Amino acid sequence: MKLNNLLMIFSVIFSVVLLLIVPVALSQSSLTPSESRILHQIQQILEYPPSLDTFTNWTDFCTLPSTDNLTITCSGNHVTELSITGNRTSSSSSSDSLSTGFSIDSFFTILTKLSYLKTLSLVSVGLWGPLPPKISRFKSLEMLNLSSNFIGGEIPESVSRLQNLKSLVLADNLFNGSVPDLKTLKNLEELDLTSNSLGPQFPSVTNKVVSISLRNNSFRSLIPPELRGFGQLKRFDVSFNHLIGKIPPYLVSLQSIEYLSLAGNQLTGTFPADVSCAAALGYVDLSHNLLSGKLPSCIESNSSSRVVLYSWNCLSDGNLKYQNPNSFCHEEALAVKPPFRVQEKGSSGIKLGLIFGIVGGAVGGMAILGMLVFIIFRRKGRQEAENNSYEKADVRKDSSLRLSPQLLTDARHVSPAMRVGVLGLPQYQVFDFDEVEEATNNFDPANLMGEGSQGQLYKGRLREGSVVVVRCLRLMQGHSSQSLLRHMEVISKLRYRHLVSLLGHCVINHQEYSNGATTIFLIFEFVSNGTLRSHLTDWRKKEAMKWSQRMAVTVGVARGIQFLHTGVTPGIFGNNLKIENILLDENLTAKISTYFLPIPFVVGSESPFKGLESSERLDGAEDGEKDDVYRLGVILMEVITGKSLTSQDEVEIQRLQLEDALTNASSQLLLREVADPSLRGTYSFGSLKTTVEITVKCLSKDSSQRPSIEDVLWHLQYSVQVQEGWMTSGDMSMSQSHGLS
Repeated sequence: MKLNNLLMIFSVIFSVVLLLIVPVALSQSSLTPSESRILHQIQQILEYPPSLDTFTNWTDFCTLPSTDNLTITCSGNHVTELSITGNRTSSSSSSDSLSTGFSIDSFFTILTKLSYLKTLSLVSVGLWGPLPPKISRFKSLEMLNLSSNFIGGEIPESVSRLQNLKSLVLADNLFNGSVPDLKTLKNLEELDLTSNSLGPQFPSVTNKVVSISLRNNSFRSLIPPELRGFGQLKRFDVSFNHLIGKIPPYLVSLQSIEYLSLAGNQLTGTFPADVSCAAALGYVDLSHNLLSGKLPSCIESNSSSRVVLYSWNCLSDGNLKYQNPNSFCHEEALAVKPPFRVQEKGSSGIKLGLIFGIVGGAVGGMAILGMLVFIIFRRKGRQEAENNSYEKADVRKDSSLRLSPQLLTDARHVSPAMRVGVLGLPQYQVFDFDEVEEATNNFDPANLMGEGSQGQLYKGRLREGSVVVVRCLRLMQGHSSQSLLRHMEVISKLRYRHLVSLLGHCVINHQEYSNGATTIFLIFEFVSNGTLRSHLTDWRKKEAMKWSQRMAVTVGVARGIQFLHTGVTPGIFGNNLKIENILLDENLTAKISTYFLPIPFVVGSESPFKGLESSERLDGAEDGEKDDVYRLGVILMEVITGKSLTSQDEVEIQRLQLEDALTNASSQLLLREVADPSLRGTYSFGSLKTTVEITVKCLSKDSSQRPSIEDVLWHLQYSVQVQEGWMTSGDMSMSQSHGLS
């Protein structure tokens, strides 16, 4: 009897233990072993980010508690949601991207094996390289968020095959080119492509979309009329692009619209007076366009339920203190109207005539269509040729330190938006020392061009006949080859149309000397047409530079600075920007000749902040960026006035004079008095004023008030458009006949 009781008790205890153990065992086996391995591989490939530091060999992924940085959801033994947020933000230094060993193609090969994923969010994890077409393997995917990374190139067409996709977020990356047709995504509700370089055509999406965010891109088109049928659209943000034409009045009356931002475009025209606003519309931003007339009563003023911004247009109502005169918008609009006006009249003009010449002299609408197809295919062909051209040179093993095979095509180091700037340049080479000796005639003193903190400069000629400049740099003792290689990777990317570009290098380790010294030879292109200063101040020896030429040069300088800041990783700041260091080639293309080389262990190297200083002491990359903007402001001032500015006092006096001219009632007369007398009759006042305004901002005493290089470039390009519109409008001949400027 006792034995039976013991057996019964044991049976009950065993059952209880089983009830406790089995659920745990089941939960630990709830995820398939293959998917568990994939998650561990993801942890390794992403270089063990803090958000994944809880992963161990015993981790039960399906029971991990969700955090702000990690969510893993399972269903039916499979991962259905993977959301990872890292700290490698694209808004900070792009050195936060994953290392050179990372392959985005291999990463997505592994990732797509999680074939049951419905939500994939990889934010600020440092991804770089072009998004692989195999992204379409996620057949069940409903939400894709790859924002705040360093992904470049074009958005693959295969994205349009994600039939279940409801949300596509690719914001804050380096995407460029056209957006593929997304109308096939019948379930798409959210499209966020903010802060890339996409364009020029407006994306095609289904009318079921609820939110469209295209802020800060390069879209240049009309707002598409089919938006009239987007009855579910709540958020529409296309601010800070280059949209043109009139604002369709139905935008403010769309049934569901709540947020509408059209700021920072080139939108023109007036609103009809009888437009009514949707009841849900709570935010409208129309500022910084070319609108005129009066706003509809439903959006002419702020209220407790609706915020309306409309400053810096040419509107005739509201606070006129923050509106431009009608003449301003009329003149600025000329810069964006000519393509349409020329097409309507059937006349070609100079630029259109050149394009017609390229496509065979055809006229009319079919010629324009053919031209666009031609340009698109030629651009793609050039990009492919360029990508294929960056191959490692075949040189002797003992000649120099070598770069990694992937180095010269590494998208992490060169923004795809910048790559077009290297078209026409010969491929980068790693030279033999024998080739360098031969080019300089064994470093003949007769070829010595100069010597300073940036080393000796020799003029030379390569075997194929190109004239080059060879810079010789001695390195300090104690540097490592690995460190040098990292710096050479950045240096090899300094190839751009508006830089005196690097053509190659040679590194010699002098092992025969006890100190183990190292010398770097950098081979640059040779630019023979003199400096920008000489073209301005010595114009009696040359033809005086017209205003349009000066503006083209300053746009080139700004683009060169933008490349130094954003086109290579890490960005190069605190550059020695002076007007005498801006060289012009035979086509008057601007090239920056003395930018800061990122080699911190060069013997006798100096701080990049030497010479004409801004009004504040600068520390760090952020201040280096603002210092470059200040120095660009000095160059712009010299371009405007034609004067050589050699001291800080001269710059400040000239700045105050320009500032006073802008705020004075007689600003038109005063600005014309400040401008270089040799420019008389060659410029539009609107173009001059726009350039003076951005110049004064660049020279602000408070560095935090200085604009970004992108903002400077936008204003300079805008000034060019105004100038071109003025030159084609007939105002130029009228002003010259009356002796005006």
